[in-house]
Amino acid sequence: MIIIKSEPYLREEIEKLKEQFDVYVKTVIDVEKKVCSAGMGRHYEGEEILIKQGSKQNDIWGGGVDLETKTVDFNSFINIRPNQSNPSNEILDPVLRKKYEDLTRYFFKEVL
Repeated sequence: MIIIKSEPYLREEIEKLKEQFDVYVKTVIDVEKKVCSAGMGRHYEGEEILIKQGSKQNDIWGGGVDLETKTVDFNSFINIRPNQSNPSNEILDPVLRKKYEDLTRYFFKEVL
């Protein structure tokens, strides 16, 4: 189940998001509009939804949250963008990483 929000997820929503991978939730965040798409099987699914809702691809990054260890990761194939100086599936820019982590912690503050 994919849920798109611009405010924090409720505990009940997080329970639904966990259904895909049990203790891990994939996330795709528009770091400028501060909108999160979560719960997809593949990051491109969340990316596609955000683009259809008006997000710019340059502002969309992928990662996830491990609900068991309370850690945020920055790993997704949608992050491979040599034209944005990001040749890796990890978000490499420290400022962008921090923004992504802060937004993830905001959206999942019920459990992180």
